[in-house]
Amino acid sequence: MQFDLLLKGGRLIDPASGIDAPRDVAIANGRVAAVDADIPADRAAQVIDAGGCIVTSGLVDLHSHVYWGGTSLGVDADRLAAKSGTTTFIDAGSAGAGNFLGFRRHVMERSKVRILAYVNISFAGIFGFSQTVSVGECSDLRLCEPREVVAAVREHRDVVVGVKVRSGKHAGGTSGIAPVDLALEAADQAGLPLMAHIDEPPPGRSEVLPRLRKGDILTHCFRPFPNAPVFASGAVRPDMRLARERGVIFDIGHGMGSFDFAVARAMLEEGLAPDVISSDVHLYCVDGPAFDILVCMSKLLALGMPLVEVLRAATQAPAQAIARPDLGTLAVGTVGDVAVLRQRPGRFTFVDAVGASLVADQRLVCEGIVIGGTWWPNEAVNDVSETERFAPHERHTHVEVAARHFGHRHD
Repeated sequence: MQFDLLLKGGRLIDPASGIDAPRDVAIANGRVAAVDADIPADRAAQVIDAGGCIVTSGLVDLHSHVYWGGTSLGVDADRLAAKSGTTTFIDAGSAGAGNFLGFRRHVMERSKVRILAYVNISFAGIFGFSQTVSVGECSDLRLCEPREVVAAVREHRDVVVGVKVRSGKHAGGTSGIAPVDLALEAADQAGLPLMAHIDEPPPGRSEVLPRLRKGDILTHCFRPFPNAPVFASGAVRPDMRLARERGVIFDIGHGMGSFDFAVARAMLEEGLAPDVISSDVHLYCVDGPAFDILVCMSKLLALGMPLVEVLRAATQAPAQAIARPDLGTLAVGTVGDVAVLRQRPGRFTFVDAVGASLVADQRLVCEGIVIGGTWWPNEAVNDVSETERFAPHERHTHVEVAARHFGHRHD
């Protein structure tokens, strides 16, 4: 059999298949065609030397915001893909029922990488998010219409993976727990999981957690005080343990303000590692502190989470959370999406969402990705200085931040 692409000489780590060993991976017709210790190079039209690299399934970022140009916080998934090792971006509620079609037509269908999405319980999606404007989409309950969400799910079922709600003082104003209850009703009717964001109370974590069902996702699970999952002593709060026992999925969702090194250490010490590592990458954290999923994974590595479990939390686990067993693994017959990673030694300074620093002696970088059988190299693989340059931005206008990231109109 002639293969389209052969990744040769790498260390295959595929947690879903239980493989951590030297293996070659061959791709044909956009699918994994063979996995073996030594596949002859002359059997492939293109051979990629993966010597010294980790070969794993294309990363699945469970929490991102990639409705760029249509929402104020969206970034371009294609610009981040090869650098971050991500072949599937899951947008976490940037669009609601009122603008989901635009997201699909103008972004999803034009993207080289795969984009799936949660539908926001708010009809307008996330519409008032910047460093100078903060209008929570759930602050007006007239926008939270479950029937519209269910209709959007039915219309776009092939790309929708769940329902999203952002609860808390910033996202919901004085709406309290009502947006969560409305989103849960929509998710139940649609037969899909709910992803629940929590920021500062109200509502408190203790109101949100008991409502979540097995398979629902608590994002920002390692957020800082207030609404942190641990007491000031570092002890894990009982409602977090009960949620884990019930089957609620714990997702990092790093973002701009939702990941605290001290909280993460306490949770890891208590045996409550995250199920999923995601970036919550958006326009206001893409240049730090989150950057992308690989930086977030590197932070968990630096905190002592084993490499195989870090990879599981960015491949197998998010794929299971969205009921897509064809993603997140390199088993023969599955989608031919691959990330070729390297553990780069050095001295790297990472910063969390509250400004604390962590110095690490290694970080993960991506040599390139395979999407549907096509090799996409990371042209900036040797530029690993972005974390060292990071400093919190001043309160620039949205127009200034967008121009810095996407370029000026006249460029």
